[in-house]
Amino acid sequence: MKKISIVTPCYNEEENVAELYRQVKQQFDLMVGKYEYEHIFIDNASTDKTVSVLKKLAVKDPNVKIIVNAMNFGHIRSPFYGVCQANGDAVMLMVADLQDPPELIPKFIEQWENGHNVTIGVKSQSQESSIMFGVRCLFYKIIKAISETRQIENFTGFGLYDRSFVDMMRQIDDPYPYMRGLVAEYGGDLGIVYYSQPKRLHGKTHQSFYSLYDMAMLGFVNHSKVPLRIASFIGIFFCIVSMLVAIGYFIYKIMYWDDFQLGTAPLIIGFFFFSGVQALFLGVIGEYIGQIITQVRHRPLVIEKERINFDVKETKD
Repeated sequence: MKKISIVTPCYNEEENVAELYRQVKQQFDLMVGKYEYEHIFIDNASTDKTVSVLKKLAVKDPNVKIIVNAMNFGHIRSPFYGVCQANGDAVMLMVADLQDPPELIPKFIEQWENGHNVTIGVKSQSQESSIMFGVRCLFYKIIKAISETRQIENFTGFGLYDRSFVDMMRQIDDPYPYMRGLVAEYGGDLGIVYYSQPKRLHGKTHQSFYSLYDMAMLGFVNHSKVPLRIASFIGIFFCIVSMLVAIGYFIYKIMYWDDFQLGTAPLIIGFFFFSGVQALFLGVIGEYIGQIITQVRHRPLVIEKERINFDVKETKD
């Protein structure tokens, strides 16, 4: 039988992980005799009882496998690392809060069996805040418009990936990988499953404004040089404008030496305006420099504290 690996990153999801496990198991019970599966939970150093709940599940069911990180390595690195630890013929990434519906598992597997090495879930609707859904949609449209490679609107990483694609992911030397961009760029002929995203089952989202901003900027700097070029073009434009204004004032002063007085208002307005432009685009450049610093450090994606129910032969690359 073919083996399907379900990978679930989690952080402080004690109220959700048992229900997610139950619903995933239910789907594979309906496909009994067709597929075997493993459910890998990679915990990002939770401070609640998430690990305790998972360990109880792992004692009862050897299909449940646990990786506990030594510390919180964030929402970018930990899921990517978890996918790379799976050894199924196909790997499915699914969040812990049940906003990725487990009942869609058979549809993803069907697309995979029909020849799609990568099948992704795309949100056609969402029961989250309409404002947040609108902001997310706007972000996807912007990054799609300026990206140098293909981008997928309303795709969060929820999807099923063939072993060949996962093997390719393992070869990527990137300490801070933007998985959504990698899937869009290297996924080939994508299968797509459209779905309506439900609300979180329990608790509040752990994605802060900073984590959302981090994801957004990672998408921009990894797949587009447009912000840098805009900064360069606007910088050149205002440099030329500044020179023309300066030359104009100089000529006007020579022609009307006794009558013309240079007021303080143009100086103050000009100073703060161009200072603001410089600060804005120094920030853009800083984002790119920060990404370069992250890349050249070559730090590990994750450091494990422990793993449970893994065979000793299973990879830790």
